[in-house]
Amino acid sequence: MSVKITALEAENVKRIKAVAFAPSPTGLTLVGGNNNQGKTSVLDALAWALGGERFRPDAAQRDGAVAPAHLKVTLSNGVVVERKGKNASLTVTDPTGRRSGQQLLNAFVEPLALDLPRFMESTDKEKADILLRIIGVGSELQVKDLEIKGLYDKRTFTGQLAAQKKHFAEELISYPEAPDEPVSASDLIRQQQDILARNGENQRKRNQFAQLTDLLERQKKVVADLEFQLSTEKQRLTTMQADVKIAQTSAADLQDESTAELEASIRDIEETNRKVRANLEKARAEDEAAQYASDYDKLTGQIEDKRAERMALLNGADLPLPGLSVEDGVLTYNGKRWRDMSGSDQLRVAAAIVRRLNPDCGFVLLDKLEQMDMTTLQEFSAWLEAEGLQAIATRVSTGSECQIIIEDGMVKGTEPPAEKPQPAPIRKGWTKGAF
Repeated sequence: MSVKITALEAENVKRIKAVAFAPSPTGLTLVGGNNNQGKTSVLDALAWALGGERFRPDAAQRDGAVAPAHLKVTLSNGVVVERKGKNASLTVTDPTGRRSGQQLLNAFVEPLALDLPRFMESTDKEKADILLRIIGVGSELQVKDLEIKGLYDKRTFTGQLAAQKKHFAEELISYPEAPDEPVSASDLIRQQQDILARNGENQRKRNQFAQLTDLLERQKKVVADLEFQLSTEKQRLTTMQADVKIAQTSAADLQDESTAELEASIRDIEETNRKVRANLEKARAEDEAAQYASDYDKLTGQIEDKRAERMALLNGADLPLPGLSVEDGVLTYNGKRWRDMSGSDQLRVAAAIVRRLNPDCGFVLLDKLEQMDMTTLQEFSAWLEAEGLQAIATRVSTGSECQIIIEDGMVKGTEPPAEKPQPAPIRKGWTKGAF
């Protein structure tokens, strides 16, 4: 069972003349009043009584008070804490009546519960570190965060390269009419030589045709001169006519090929190859951009996997408050960072975390709760009750929402305490009857 504050009695502490009250065991106990009436002094008195000398106010004694400061706090576990006397000496008495000291209080009093602003004013990283220490996954989560950051940085770099390559490819000139590969001058010359050789063969065949034609004419003369050999020569004539016909047909079908196109290609080979190289460079740049884009998508998938592992780690932890998390080393609540939370959410988060720091401490002190409207106050009080947590808070108000009103250092409606008579000072010097 966590320890609560059941009663406070204070005299002559800061602005307090005499205050005594019993706060509600759970939920919110509001100490109200106007400014400079002693509300914050009530919290300072409680912090000093329970937290020790490091919480002692700089001006602990009330201005103008004759009697020394006196504090008495009773706790739900039966422990009674008292500070009294000129030096405000501490006395801690446990339920069995044995006296103890600050060491006993330190076992169940969480320092941050007495000084919640210290937690609320800490850096985002410090808040996150406290939460991770509480749930016991700090080292594992740090490893996950480092892995995610490494992948994120790598993905960012890859994305930048992909964008650069894509932009570079878009800026490059391309030549759709150019061939896919660079042109070889030797190949063109070889093709030209092949054509010239074929054309030479055609010319040879043409020359053969003229020779056959000449033979034919001569043979005609032979036929005329040698008619007596007509039968034999006619046969030969028929054969030769057939040969001439074949030769004539073959020669008519032959056509010379032009080398003009190849000659133009040879002349333009440098320009052609420049265009080919430009096309190849553009294609390489586009391929590299596509590869980097693919790598970027893969890294995005890896980051999502790591984030899922990280979330599973947090989901499996026993968090002080649903919705609490740590993102990029910063504490968040329902997805919002500390500076983006409402004032009431900040108080709720702070109270839940501080309570978890020491579960035996069932109370927390809160100052300046005037930032909350009535609806938020009621919701916060209901949450405290549901958590079994006690909060003693101050508010600049004299309204009905305040259970206690402090007026001029006292609980409103109480009589001021009578000043204890002080012994008359001893005067030094001659006295009657000294002679």
